Amino acid sequence: MLQPLLKFAKAIDRITEWQGFVSAMLVLVVVAVGFYNVAARYIGRSIGMQLSSNVYIELQWYLFSAIFFLGFAYILEHHVNVRVDFFYAKLSEKGRATVDFLGTVLFLIPFCIMGLWVTVSPVWRSWVTWEMSSDANGLPRAPVKSLIVIAFCFLLLQAIAQAIKYFAIINGHHEVMQELLSDEISQQS
Repeated sequence: MLQPLLKFAKAIDRITEWQGFVSAMLVLVVVAVGFYNVAARYIGRSIGMQLSSNVYIELQWYLFSAIFFLGFAYILEHHVNVRVDFFYAKLSEKGRATVDFLGTVLFLIPFCIMGLWVTVSPVWRSWVTWEMSSDANGLPRAPVKSLIVIAFCFLLLQAIAQAIKYFAIINGHHEVMQELLSDEISQQS
């Protein structure tokens, strides 16, 4: 019964890995747009022309938001979130899996569901009205607001995948724990 659930968790992990890659590539795009913004501002001043625009400034902000939101699930999968683990570090692998399972099921999954509940309606409204930035030459707000819903969806999926893996560890599937540990070690290297 647990094997199909673990396969499902692996599929979610692959999606999350793709998101992490996209997020990392967006960092390069943000740097390029930021460089253009700075260079255009200074070059424009020196030649007496306006080469920069609010579009590029907002694009940089939107891309930063995408990096941030797409990174949520990746951070969860690779256990690089902030932890205060004075007691957690002293627990056995089954004990850590139990703490992680309870935290995921009791707090993270309900948080994601609540986040979806409160954001879907405002995002939908933004699409219906095609909400625009209040800045001159600004970009539409609906696409960037949609990233909030997308982030909560992917975080919820990854939380479910993590809960499945923690449940497997609690039930004696130590190979899952070894996989999680090897992911953590490769991330720290």
